[in-house]
Amino acid sequence: MIERLSVETKRRQELVDITGRAESLVSRSGIESGLCLLHVLHTTAGLTVNENADPSVCKDIIDHLTKIIPFENSYKHREGNSDAHIKASLVGFSENIFIDGGELVLGTWQGIYLCEFDGPRQRHIAVKIVADHGS
Repeated sequence: MIERLSVETKRRQELVDITGRAESLVSRSGIESGLCLLHVLHTTAGLTVNENADPSVCKDIIDHLTKIIPFENSYKHREGNSDAHIKASLVGFSENIFIDGGELVLGTWQGIYLCEFDGPRQRHIAVKIVADHGS
């Protein structure tokens, strides 16, 4: 079964920590060993795993992606959000995270982030939790 997370973003560009929500889905599933597959259902938002201890990391990611891919440029796309499409494509739309002992396998400083590049919006993430064979 595919679960859906809904995330309301507040700014045009931001990283929203969704780690706790993914952990809750894994816990509710009762699966001890397997994979948690996450996929954002939009073309101007992405997903990443990165540091969740220092919020300046999120700011640095946004700031430097904006330097590389500015909001205004000679884009052909008429909606005015080409930069968001490019940033999302570079970051990626999916993450796959191991489950072991009923918990996500993340490093000490790692968290899962929705990367908003064209907000504020209501975003949706499809989540599938898959058990290992025999689990």
